Amino acid sequence: MQNRLWSIILSGALALSLTACGSNAPDSAPGEAGAAERSGTNDSDLPEVPVMGPEKRILAFGNSLFAGYNVAPEDSYPAKLQRALRAQGINAQVYNAGVSGDTTAAGRQRLAFALDEQETKPDLAIVELGGNDLLRGLSPEQSRENLAAMIEELQSRDIDVLLMGMRAPPNYGPEYQAAFDGMYGELAKKYGVDLYPFFLEAIYQDPSLFQSDRIHPTEDGIERLVEATLETVVSALPESVE
Repeated sequence: MQNRLWSIILSGALALSLTACGSNAPDSAPGEAGAAERSGTNDSDLPEVPVMGPEKRILAFGNSLFAGYNVAPEDSYPAKLQRALRAQGINAQVYNAGVSGDTTAAGRQRLAFALDEQETKPDLAIVELGGNDLLRGLSPEQSRENLAAMIEELQSRDIDVLLMGMRAPPNYGPEYQAAFDGMYGELAKKYGVDLYPFFLEAIYQDPSLFQSDRIHPTEDGIERLVEATLETVVSALPESVE
């Protein structure tokens, strides 16, 4: 049942990969990253909640799953994550650097610019990329190389990393599936970074939590993702506030 549902979701994704995920769009220009970073996480949009300790700056670096495809900016994963962290008393600022359609290659290309554009160095970067590589059938070796380069860039700047993994469906074949699925854990082990093995784990078995394109989560789906990943994010923060 799980494999069948994942194949259904993939079928919808492939059907719309030329539109919703921008699979034929050119790699994002650096300015797009800056626009994304400034969307949906302003303090004026958030409820008043008590927070403690020094500010924790988080860069949410990914594709449309972070950018918030077809939902309001305040309902994107980074915006909802910021509110959830603040509800726990953590003085968090989450900057949305998600760009729809980004592959790992496009992310690698724009990462340095996105970091240079930050006024203050992030404490943590959450890297969520690879889904569009999967849709395009790019080799896991290329994806792995690009992800490794991004981790190295972040670590060279003394920024902690949380890697959000993705998972290939079985109809891609066992060799491709093993190589793609395994690269996230292997990279996390090699570079000593934190890992959430499958970003969509909490929702992929429930079609009602996906939009009609069968690719992108609904607002409720995003809420579920935040709930599922919150503990991992908190643990990944350097000197996390207790």
